[in-house]
Amino acid sequence: MISAVAELYKLHPQTLRLYERVGLLKPSRSQGNTRLYTDSDLERLDVILTLARDMGVNLAGIEIILNMREKMIEMERQMGEFAQVVQQELSRVAASYTREISGQVSANSSKRRIVSSFHSFPNVDTLPCAVGARML
Repeated sequence: MISAVAELYKLHPQTLRLYERVGLLKPSRSQGNTRLYTDSDLERLDVILTLARDMGVNLAGIEIILNMREKMIEMERQMGEFAQVVQQELSRVAASYTREISGQVSANSSKRRIVSSFHSFPNVDTLPCAVGARML
């Protein structure tokens, strides 16, 4: 309700109507055409009043700042999604690489077992040879 918001923020209701007319605020309407301000509308109004009262920014400047702010929020959301996709891909590649390395280690372990089983055979140098010559 416009009168409650105006009183809460120490504004004249015409100021809220002006902000709505220039597109800075867009409250929804009830069936009786009463303005209904959401929490996000009130947060936006806080920003508008900070820019206007504390920083001396005019309405055109406020509009530009709010538009840039919305674009930045959207870009942050997109960057978050992108970072999540990259993280998932890195995890997938790391898991694949780990499986590949594990497979190679396992294969190398099998090769080591085979090679070590050859070491358990008697030393060729100690085997008797029919002609007494060493085998190369």
